[in-house]
Amino acid sequence: MIIKKVATRPAPVLFPVPTVLVTSQIEGGEPNMVTIAWTGIMCSEPPVVYIGVNPIRYSHSLIKESGEYVINIPTVTQVKEVDFCGVVSGKKVNKFKETGLTPVPASQVKAPLIAECPVNIECRVRQTLSLGSHDVFIADVVAIHYNEDVLDEKGRPDIERIQPYGFSLSEYRLLTDKIGFHGYSKKNKNR
Repeated sequence: MIIKKVATRPAPVLFPVPTVLVTSQIEGGEPNMVTIAWTGIMCSEPPVVYIGVNPIRYSHSLIKESGEYVINIPTVTQVKEVDFCGVVSGKKVNKFKETGLTPVPASQVKAPLIAECPVNIECRVRQTLSLGSHDVFIADVVAIHYNEDVLDEKGRPDIERIQPYGFSLSEYRLLTDKIGFHGYSKKNKNR
C-alpha cells in the first residue's frame, strides 16, 4: 500500500488538545476566567503543567501579576459557557455572572476554583516563556480538587463521569471512548 503525504506550512496541528477554563485573580480584584486550549503536562515528578496565553488577553496580565492560576477541567455539559469565555473579554464582562458558574476559594492560590467544573488544578507559576503569539506560563501543581460525583468507588477520577472534551480544528470534540490502556500492547499475547 502506498500512502501519499501532502506537506503544508508549519502550524500548531496537534489535535485534539484539552479544553479548559483558567481562572486568575489579583489581590483586591475580581476573579476572571478564560478558555484555553494550549495546555498540558510538562513533568510528572514534580507535577508541572503549562498554559499558553496570548498577551492581549486580560487573563495574561492577571496571571503575570499574581503568579498563579487554576486550570478547571469542564464537562461536556458546560461547552457553551466555555466557548463564551473564549470569545469575550473579562475586562468588559463579568464571565462568572454571565455564565452562572460559581467561583469558590482555592486552598493554595488566590484564583478561585470553578465549583461546577469536576476537576480543578491549582498552579503557581515557576517560569514564563515568551514564544511569539503566546507566552507560556509553566507552573507547579500545588493542589488538585475533584467533585465527589466524578470519583469511582476507589476514589479515583472516572473519565466517563468527568466527560472532558478537546479542541480540534476549531471544533469541540468529546474524548471518552476507551481504545486501550497503558501497557496493553505488552499484555496482549497475540503480538
